[in-house]
Order: sequence, then structure tokens, then C-alpha cells
Amino acid sequence: MKFIFAAAIAFICFKAQAQSSFIDYQRNFPRVLDAMNRKADTLKKQFAAAGLQWPAYQIYIRSFKYDSQMEVWVRNNATESFKLFKTYSVCALAGSLGPKRLQGDYQVPEGFYYINEFKPNSNYHMSLGINYPNVSDKIITQGSNPGGDIYIHGSCVTVGCIPIQDPQIEELYLLAMSAKSNGQDFIPVHIFPIRYNNPKSVAYLEKAIEDQPDIQKFAGKLKEVYDYFEKEKKLPVISIDPKGGYQIY
Repeated sequence: MKFIFAAAIAFICFKAQAQSSFIDYQRNFPRVLDAMNRKADTLKKQFAAAGLQWPAYQIYIRSFKYDSQMEVWVRNNATESFKLFKTYSVCALAGSLGPKRLQGDYQVPEGFYYINEFKPNSNYHMSLGINYPNVSDKIITQGSNPGGDIYIHGSCVTVGCIPIQDPQIEELYLLAMSAKSNGQDFIPVHIFPIRYNNPKSVAYLEKAIEDQPDIQKFAGKLKEVYDYFEKEKKLPVISIDPKGGYQIY
């Protein structure tokens, strides 16, 4: 029992040290340190006004291609519901509705991802990488090159990424950095073709994919996750079947 207790304490201390090291490492980059100095107090006040605890414990990002919006949701612990913190405008768009399937198709991915890279010295001010291609993308595009290097970034230019303005990527970067330092190793990023509660957007999507049954089925699975979150303000369990399809629980 003493050994188990000591091991548990050692693990907690190691995790705390690792989290502190991540923040310390990020501080070494001038853009991050500058953003922290300028924005941390403001974000703390905005969190307090929204009934949220600073620094961010867990965040969830969802983006809507046709509607050119990105939402940032936050919650204080792993059991409570998410609260909408901010909505950013996506300031440039490449490609059309539908998932990304090939290198060089200029498509913004659609599907369920997570942040897998913090890039403080990006050519696009700051960047947060997403894990495209995910397992689903790799299965579906087997035998072809699905591409990669998809980021949420600043500078408002894109050939398939998700760009927002520089002041906004600074905020989002700090929020993601805070969540990671609090132990959120997988920060979900869900990319939808449209807002499914916007009739104009729904009509546009239906027209765009009316002759593409595979994309219709794919968009329907995305909508299941959108609907679940709209109702519960929590994320469902998402798995991937042997054919690369999403299964929602």
C-alpha cells in the first residue's frame, strides 16, 4: 500500500512538472510571451464574467466552413457542460463543401480531430495543428495521398487551413495552452460543413451534395454529433468503423 501511495504521489508530481515545463517552454517564444503579457488579464476577466475559472481547464473548438465561424467552448471540470466562450470569424476559405481527400485539393477537412501541435513561431503568426489525416481519413483514402499540415492559424490566408485574425489566434493559442497545461492532452476540434440550424446553410449543403450519396451519409454523421452537442453541451463518444465511417454513441 505504501508503494502504491508513493507511486501515485510521484506520478502527480511528474505530471505537474511536465505541465509546468510546457508553459515554461512556451514562454521562451517572444510571440507567446508577448501575447501572455497583453492578453492574460483580459481573458481572466472575460472568464470571470462568463462564470468560468481561469486558466482554462478544458476547451472544445468547432468550426463551420460555409458559415465561416469558429466557436470556442469551455468548461471548468470534466463532468459539467461546456459553455460558449467566444465565436471567431474564419476570415478566408479555400475549396468547397465536402471532406478533404487528396493532397493539393485545397479542401478544408471535415470531421473530428484534435490539436496535435503548438507552433508559436509559425509563418502565419501562431498555429495550432490538427491531426489530419485521422484514422477515418487514412482508411477512406487508402492508396492515395490525403495530404496533411492542416492548422488553425493567423494571417488570414489559406490553401486548406482555418485562418483567423492574429489577435484571435493569440487568444485561442493561450486558451489551448492553458487547457493543455491543466492536463487536457486531446483538445477536440470538430469541423462541420455548415451550421445545421441555419436553413440557408442547410439548403446550400443539400444542393451542393445532391448527387453525392457518400458525402450525404458522411454529412449526416457529422450532423449527429452537432445535434448531440446542441442538446447536451457535452461530446458524444465517437468511434471509427473498419470502412472509415464515424459511429456515434
